Amino acid sequence: MQISVILPAKNEAEGLRRTLPGLRALLPDAEIIVVDDGSTDATARIAVELGAKVLSSPYSMGNGAAIKRGARVAGGDVLVFMDADGQHDAASIPRLLTRLEEGYDMVVGARDWSGQAGLSRGVANAFYNWLASRMTGFNVKDLTSGLRVAKAQKFREFLHLLPNGFSYPTTSTMAFFRSAYSVAYEPVPVAKRLGKSHIKPIRDGIRFLLIIFKIATLYSPLKLFAPTAVLFFLVGLGYYVYTFATQGRFTNMSTLLFSAAVIIFLIGLVSEQITALTYRRDV
Repeated sequence: MQISVILPAKNEAEGLRRTLPGLRALLPDAEIIVVDDGSTDATARIAVELGAKVLSSPYSMGNGAAIKRGARVAGGDVLVFMDADGQHDAASIPRLLTRLEEGYDMVVGARDWSGQAGLSRGVANAFYNWLASRMTGFNVKDLTSGLRVAKAQKFREFLHLLPNGFSYPTTSTMAFFRSAYSVAYEPVPVAKRLGKSHIKPIRDGIRFLLIIFKIATLYSPLKLFAPTAVLFFLVGLGYYVYTFATQGRFTNMSTLLFSAAVIIFLIGLVSEQITALTYRRDV
């Protein structure tokens, strides 16, 4: 089994000094690819000095873009993805690879509460896990973990779906579930990151909100649109009962709510068909 390890890195020189030596000692025959996402520090130089293959970008394209670039050039049968900021322990990788050999298509390193970057991130991730579990019917233990191993051929099927930003873990996980590929979770420790986080509260708060909707639309849009349509219908029905009892008439607001319920349901049907076409494969 040929292994390729892909580390997206933006100004992570210090993190690479911690990560790469242990990674090389643990997997001496693995291909190690550091995707330098427009760094302004010594990220690329440190990676080369420590024996990694470096893909450099003249400007920052995003974490997801780095993942896609690394996955395209990787020569291994198995792809290992991990952060370059020192949070992920290379010693966890053999356990993930062992689970993969049990027949899974992707194995994700699941963080516990102590591994979350702050209370707000922990609460947000717990909500994402709950929502994804409800949508897929599987116990999703860590939807946003960046430490994962996957069979290369199957992971590359979804490169066109991955965003250039930070939510590639969410997208890839939901894509595997949607395509009936098996996913497992393995508990892993997470250390405190080295260097400055690239997360910005306001911008990324809005981005995380969009992830909630993306979770639903990636897997089964109708599971999001149908309950919303029912809610509009029930509100319209309740308002109609109220106005009929108090005023003896059917109001324009009730008509608007009933119409919105029908429109939302039809949009859900169309979205479901588009999603099915998105995941269609001719092989």
